Amino acid sequence: MRHVYNIISYIFHPLFIPFGGTVIYFVIAPYSTLEIESGNILPIFILTVIIPIIFFLILKNLGVISSIFLPTLHERKYPLYISCVIFLMILYKVIPNNYVNELFYFFTGLLTATTTCLILLFFKFKTSMHLLGMGTLLTFMIALSIHFERNITLAISLFTLFTGLVATSRLYLKAHNRNELLIGFLIGCCSQLIILKYWL
Repeated sequence: MRHVYNIISYIFHPLFIPFGGTVIYFVIAPYSTLEIESGNILPIFILTVIIPIIFFLILKNLGVISSIFLPTLHERKYPLYISCVIFLMILYKVIPNNYVNELFYFFTGLLTATTTCLILLFFKFKTSMHLLGMGTLLTFMIALSIHFERNITLAISLFTLFTGLVATSRLYLKAHNRNELLIGFLIGCCSQLIILKYWL
């Protein structure tokens, strides 16, 4: 069973959340064009998946971090700093060139959530980044469904189930306690909810 939960943790790793949100947006958005999609998806994939993996390998070789799951408070600081810089680059360089209003606020919410987790680290609190990512995506999906008036109830239901599976896997693997999971999920949801008034 441990192997199954490890696989779930890898599949829904927070590394893939920004790119996942971008793909979900273009699947749901009724007016997306190939030009807009290619102008956003490829740069976001490179910035949020490829570059963090390169940084992970560098930090691992330097002995700064020990695992992709960042088990200690100290290990989490550097990836969170890097994530904040990457999100700022996307907000200032990628999206303005291919302006997509909903994606801009999605990444604004991600930046807010990541910054919040970074601040909590200084108070010795290890937030679950897995649940933060799941909360972010789930809230974004619901908001897109309302915004574009698309019925994606099945997708939302499945993603709610996946969120429960991720929470269960993190508890089973003893990566987090219940408070860390709950706070992570709430930060993810709230970071998207507080900016809905600007685009919904």
